[in-house]
Amino acid sequence: MSAIGIVATLPVQPGKEAEFEKVFSDLRSKVKANEKGCLQYDFFKSKSDPATYIVMEQYATQEDLDAHGKSEYFRAAGPALGAVLGGAPSLQFLDKVE
Repeated sequence: MSAIGIVATLPVQPGKEAEFEKVFSDLRSKVKANEKGCLQYDFFKSKSDPATYIVMEQYATQEDLDAHGKSEYFRAAGPALGAVLGGAPSLQFLDKVE
């Protein structure tokens, strides 16, 4: 079974970028500290649109991805992230090519 990748595009409300970065940085720290099956969890700011962020995630298995979504800290970050997003995230699910 190959690893699972996710590319999430997150529109952030203008002026809320610093708040988004703080909340997401805290979430990223918790994910990296607690999820051995999470192989990548990084975020990037678009050069062409500073209110758009891209999150790149990679999980060893579907079970690891499922556990991520059910984690207490991921669910707890939801309301804080929702307060700064400018729209619904766009998610792409990918299978790693070996």
